[in-house]
Amino acid sequence: MAKQDYYEVLGLKRDAKPEEIKKAYRRLARKYHPDVNPGDKAAEERFKAMSEAHDVLSDPKKRSVYDRFGQYSENLADAASRGGGPSGGRTSPGFDFTGFDWGSGSTSGSGAGAGSSFRDIFADLFGGGAARDKEPPRPQPQRGADIEMPLSLTFEEAIKGLTTNITVNRSEQCSRCNGAGDIGGPVVVCSTCKGSGQVQRAGGRLRFAQDCADCGGTGRRRSPCSLCHGKGVTPKTETVKVRIPAGVETGSRVRIHGKGQGGRLGAQAGDLHITTNVGPHKYFTRKGDNIYVTVPITVPEAALGAKIEVPTVEGKGQLRIPPGTQSGQKFRLRDRGAPSLRNPGAKGHQFVEVQVTLPKVISEETKELLREYSKLNSTNPRVEMGLE
Repeated sequence: MAKQDYYEVLGLKRDAKPEEIKKAYRRLARKYHPDVNPGDKAAEERFKAMSEAHDVLSDPKKRSVYDRFGQYSENLADAASRGGGPSGGRTSPGFDFTGFDWGSGSTSGSGAGAGSSFRDIFADLFGGGAARDKEPPRPQPQRGADIEMPLSLTFEEAIKGLTTNITVNRSEQCSRCNGAGDIGGPVVVCSTCKGSGQVQRAGGRLRFAQDCADCGGTGRRRSPCSLCHGKGVTPKTETVKVRIPAGVETGSRVRIHGKGQGGRLGAQAGDLHITTNVGPHKYFTRKGDNIYVTVPITVPEAALGAKIEVPTVEGKGQLRIPPGTQSGQKFRLRDRGAPSLRNPGAKGHQFVEVQVTLPKVISEETKELLREYSKLNSTNPRVEMGLE
């Protein structure tokens, strides 16, 4: 089935401006994106066609080739750059074959061998020698990729911070080819794309073909370096010292510059990103920079007031309990929370919730004291509820 005209796919006129192409694609993408139409095969195919049309029409060079030949391919682009293809700048895929001798392969009136055969022209335009005759592109400096690694911390380590060593499996620029991936040997078939010049790329639920990065779409490359096998980098296991600042939480990211994958041809290495995962604490919970803890107190401490010890993330602290304190009441200890990553030097607060605990009745004497207390304090706390 013939491909639909790219301009019709995007609902555009042939003289549409670049901004009109971009606007039309965005409008249609919002309507037909597979995530918006789950399970809709028609919408998926429409989105794929739109993406292909936008890819060509948004690129001035590709659009020029498409307008000339009525379709686009790397071979057509190469033929156009060398002056090949149909003359006259026509915008349809038709060709004028008038004057060709289909038997001898020469143009009429020119004699055998005077012109190009029909087969040679098609071989040149649609998968012939144009791409294969190209020299494989020389590699360019390329920054190394970043590395993501998780790091588990205890609650105390996250609050106080620490410096630790971690083992990273990364790469470094090949010492033999200096990141080029080859040593100037003979040209061979690209092992990445198997000579096709293209590789498949995933795009959500769809897959798209794009030029192979290793051979520049030519399908050929120079003999790979025997040390890095053409990758330009070699594997390396390295022990990296990591400083985790005080106050990190689960999901906090710490970057170590230059400890990611190695770069090529002198380009800088990527970065190492450490993502922290903080374990729970037996007593403390954390919300933002504030710390929360529940502490039990006795009936006399609640009734008469007292000064008690409470745990903090920095050790033991003192808390004054006023007389008549109720169970569940909260008290704040200023600047006793977690260090703030957003505001260096500042700290959150610690909130202490007290829970009044009843005494254990362990003897008749204790029971008698409680009975006596009940006689002296006969107030019914349920009266306000209309209960006896």
